[in-house]
Amino acid sequence: MTDEQGTTGAVLVVGGGISGLTAALETAEVGNDVYLVEKGPSLGGRVAQLNEYFPKMCPPSCGLEINFRRIKDNRRIRTYTMTTVKSVTGTPGNYEVTLVTEPRYVNSNCTACGDCAAACPDETSNEFNFGLDTTKAIYLPHPMAFPRRYVVKKSALTSAGAEAIKAACKYDAIDLDMKSETMTIKVSAIIWATGWTPYDAARMENLKFGQSKAIVTNMMIERMAAPNGPTGGKIIRPGDNKAIESIAFVQCAGSRDENHLEYCSHICCMATFKQMTYIREQYPNAKIYVFYIDLRTPGKYEKFREERMADANAVFIKGKVADIVAEADGGVTVVAENALTAEKMSQKVDMAVLATGMQPSLAVQGAPVDLTLDASGFVISDYGKAMIAAGCAKKAADVVTCTQSSTAAALKAIQVSRR
Repeated sequence: MTDEQGTTGAVLVVGGGISGLTAALETAEVGNDVYLVEKGPSLGGRVAQLNEYFPKMCPPSCGLEINFRRIKDNRRIRTYTMTTVKSVTGTPGNYEVTLVTEPRYVNSNCTACGDCAAACPDETSNEFNFGLDTTKAIYLPHPMAFPRRYVVKKSALTSAGAEAIKAACKYDAIDLDMKSETMTIKVSAIIWATGWTPYDAARMENLKFGQSKAIVTNMMIERMAAPNGPTGGKIIRPGDNKAIESIAFVQCAGSRDENHLEYCSHICCMATFKQMTYIREQYPNAKIYVFYIDLRTPGKYEKFREERMADANAVFIKGKVADIVAEADGGVTVVAENALTAEKMSQKVDMAVLATGMQPSLAVQGAPVDLTLDASGFVISDYGKAMIAAGCAKKAADVVTCTQSSTAAALKAIQVSRR
């Protein structure tokens, strides 16, 4: 266990996605020291998994690369990946935080040359690509990974694999005896930017996720469409790689449902309209069916919605999907009731996309300390305690709203630190 004495006014930012990056940079660039911790092996969060994000339809490199550069150049920010908060004691302005860093099994000698992965015989499911492909048991988290260092999934590594990767590394970067490390820091305030996780599609039994490869989620479509994704940017049906002639989008998959997520996840409709653009770019004549309860594209996104709804090969059905039936040819049939005509309808398509909602990560993994959460698991800021929520830890939101929220959180943390 090590102790690291924070300077007066130091701020801890928990979560290294776009919200955490923004909060850390805004805080550090006015003179406060910042500890930025991320439980995963690299920074970037969910944005790194997107193909594009609105309103400008930017690739993730548009926002992440400049932030990574700013963090690298800012000596006031200390970053710790594979690190979580274990405990918080003390009072606002004088917190003592215990952090635990899990072993990466690759030390700082790593140059990300890739020789270890090339030599590794062991493969595991690629979590970054939502299981759409596999990766080696030693891997670079994603092409834009920061820090740019490989990581070992030890549970997937055989003894033969261990020998192979150690022999392949000419920099002596593989250390399979690494242990977890505990350290204590002192900070004035804590910003919780713990982000979101896609709602578990398998929990909606009627939507049959996992029972047919033709049923995917909206985040899986993002990875397919991404040039660095499992299919090199091509949206094709998993399993048989069939080109898409017809596709259905199932809105509110888990959202606005008292049995799942009671709230509107805010971004699902826009995500579908964005993904309609992906489909149309690759398949000009494909039929697109959108099953929805309401279409919510507030403010500046209304024009974006209007343009997509004008597509002559797109059909919008106001009605909640009751069932999805797998077909022998690999496609599926979507069953729903049209709320406008009261007619039951069945539509066969090559692939169905479940627009799953955004669930706050702390609702799934639990809060590590005594935070105030609402009934859905979002963090409620307690400014008196200098516990401040940012981004999707605070509410379901798009990237622009998250960065605004994180700037506000940074301002509150700075105010607390300078009392």
